[in-house]
Amino acid sequence: MFSKFLVSRFIKNNQDVKDEGVRASYGFLAGVVGIIINLLLFAVKLTVGLISKSIAVTADAFNNLSDAASSVITIVGFKMANKPADKEHPFGHGRIEYISALIVSFMVLLVGLQFVKSSFDRILHPSPIIFELIPFVLLLLSILAKIWLSRFNGFIGKTIDSNALKASSFDALGDVFTSSTVALSFVISRFTSFPIDGYIGMLVALFILYSGFSLIKDTLSPLLGEAPDKELVENIKKGVLSYDHINGVHDLVIHNYGPGRCMASIHAEVPCDISIVSIHEVIDKAERELSKKLNIYLVIHMDPVNTNDIEINATRKEVVKLLKQFPIVKSMHDFRVVGEGEKKNLIFDLVIEHTKVFSTKDEEALRNDFNNALKQLHPLYNSVITVDKNYTDL
Repeated sequence: MFSKFLVSRFIKNNQDVKDEGVRASYGFLAGVVGIIINLLLFAVKLTVGLISKSIAVTADAFNNLSDAASSVITIVGFKMANKPADKEHPFGHGRIEYISALIVSFMVLLVGLQFVKSSFDRILHPSPIIFELIPFVLLLLSILAKIWLSRFNGFIGKTIDSNALKASSFDALGDVFTSSTVALSFVISRFTSFPIDGYIGMLVALFILYSGFSLIKDTLSPLLGEAPDKELVENIKKGVLSYDHINGVHDLVIHNYGPGRCMASIHAEVPCDISIVSIHEVIDKAERELSKKLNIYLVIHMDPVNTNDIEINATRKEVVKLLKQFPIVKSMHDFRVVGEGEKKNLIFDLVIEHTKVFSTKDEEALRNDFNNALKQLHPLYNSVITVDKNYTDL
């Protein structure tokens, strides 16, 4: 409830999450809230750590300080990512959000490495921990604060579909675990002289390192060109197929230039006997309407196909049947029959499993094997095959 109150209080037009300005406002709010809470937690835990002489509490305090710095970088990242497109960056600066998240990830790693060293030194040279009730209560309150912050970042991240804020939510939830472990060590140290503090500090540091590596993996993936969201893929395909005269789609390619900044191209199969002016109007309408509806930049290429020729339709069915002998083939498109008399060239594209290791030699072998199978049915037929890979399905 409080999360919704903050959104309604500080973000105008908060329902229009596709608007870049509104999205940036969400990111700014999440960053400011993160800075305030993490700085307060840092001050509280550092005080508790110094009073109790606990390396685990101190490590957790500096973890919160790094989280505050992360929130600063998040704000800067959202601000820079919202810059309009320019001559050097025609698709905008949206990927800066991923870069800012990557910087945060390395900062988390740095904090983890530092406290691996500090905790190891405490194990080798243990010192007594002073337990006091008020500092312990403050630790418990800090855990509740992190639980709320995790839910708040998760709420914002889901609302604007931000991987950076979703990662921040996960990071805050991890802090709940580490702070709970630290609080437990604080209690246990009251009843034993065993240097539990150093070992718990080591666990906290290792968890921080794990979080850092996880965040690096999550932020590198879109920068390297990860597979697009399956829901977006299906919405594009279904959307294009919903228009008149479009009978099939293939060769969908999606490029991600940052959250809410996608460029997509797709081939649409249309009847070859329709006026090119008429079908061009349909394609233009589809590009315009789907680009607005899906918040993408969509380009549609027309592929005219003959759907009324009896011979072509019969031959296409035979080819589809033959392709069942080749499990690696997912689909076929752009089927044409060229030639006069009994000698024919069957020209088409095959889509293969993208996850398979498929070399140029493998492609040639596929062409030869299919051609041999085809000639057993039609000795005078020859196939001209282009091998495609599917870039949208895992």
